[in-house]
Amino acid sequence: MITLHQLRCFAAVFDEGSVTAAAAVMRLAQPSVSEQVRLLEGSLGTLLFQRVGRGLLPSEAAKVLRVHAQETLDAAQRAVAAVTSVKEVVSGTIRFGVFGTSRLYLDADLIGDVLDRHPGVRIELMGLNSTDVQEQLRRGRLEAGIIALPIADAGLTVTPIMRDEVVYISAVPERVQRPVSAAMLAAAPLVLAEASWGNEDSTRRQLSRAVQSVGGTLTPLVDVEDIETALEVAATGRADAITARGLLRRMGDRLSPDLKWVPLRPRLYDEFAVVTRRDVPLSRASQVVIELAVARMRAVASQP
Repeated sequence: MITLHQLRCFAAVFDEGSVTAAAAVMRLAQPSVSEQVRLLEGSLGTLLFQRVGRGLLPSEAAKVLRVHAQETLDAAQRAVAAVTSVKEVVSGTIRFGVFGTSRLYLDADLIGDVLDRHPGVRIELMGLNSTDVQEQLRRGRLEAGIIALPIADAGLTVTPIMRDEVVYISAVPERVQRPVSAAMLAAAPLVLAEASWGNEDSTRRQLSRAVQSVGGTLTPLVDVEDIETALEVAATGRADAITARGLLRRMGDRLSPDLKWVPLRPRLYDEFAVVTRRDVPLSRASQVVIELAVARMRAVASQP
């Protein structure tokens, strides 16, 4: 039986003119290359090389075989490439965890990216808050997701990808003339999002710690579920909002022109990471979504 390895060794000897040179090119032991050529000659029932001095002279049979050997090796390579391309096709259902404000960072764009590249998939973007995504990952309902840090779970692999500065937003000019300190934050009339999650929300936890550091307590005047509503309330001047700069950039013209923002002092950041289950290998589908989602998040972070 003729093998591809025999044909590769034969082709190398034919092209290099000696077993020694062929073995060096193929990074094999010389006796191994000689044995493969001998086995090939045995299968064909003919001599392929004659020794001339320190080199080898190919027979007429070898000259004919060299052409067919290359065709066979090329065909084998094409076959491997074809199988690999089939393996890379992404299909089935993708169930990916996303944090609450992900709809403003990436949802529609991410869905478009996935469907444009892999039209055979079905997408489920799941999660109400980073805490919710973490719990669904722990229970095995999701394979991967993007959440806001911090997170403490030994069963999950956490890969930080970007951060976005948290800023103070108001429609009242005198409230946004300079950076807002923790003491000012403690006394400010605030409308905060993520009402259902309260201090389980990562941004609220940071704000609470900042206010506590000056002996205060974070007590919003208004609690709402989503950041869009918080910004609408802030636009009336009745309360001020806090959110990430990236979200403001993404909202663009949808944001009231009356709203202005200033940084906090000290500066605060929402940090985001890809999280996966440590005990479960990632499917190709999840790898695709992670790659596209990370690219989208980093694009938002890089905007001026």
